[in-house]
Amino acid sequence: MAYKIGVIGDRDSVMPFKLFGFDVVYAKSAKQIRAMIESMAKKSYGVIFITEDASERAIETIERYKSEVTPAIILIPSHNGTKGIGLKEIQNNVERAVGQNIL
Repeated sequence: MAYKIGVIGDRDSVMPFKLFGFDVVYAKSAKQIRAMIESMAKKSYGVIFITEDASERAIETIERYKSEVTPAIILIPSHNGTKGIGLKEIQNNVERAVGQNIL
């Protein structure tokens, strides 16, 4: 089964992902962001990249999918720079898998 890759965030941050053939969605409100995550999850998206700014508006929805195999929701910095949320998530996942923070 071939999975799709989606990107959710503000226009300036996610526009470049179109060059790679990813499905790009511009969403600003919490309602739009949550709806797009749910929609992509139902449509066989294997990976959903979401900007850190947008992820702050859909924390509950993202948390629900953390225990699922697909979609993998990956936080990325916006065009304004990183807030460190994505890196912290990676460190937490590595620590959970290995038993200690090796990063």
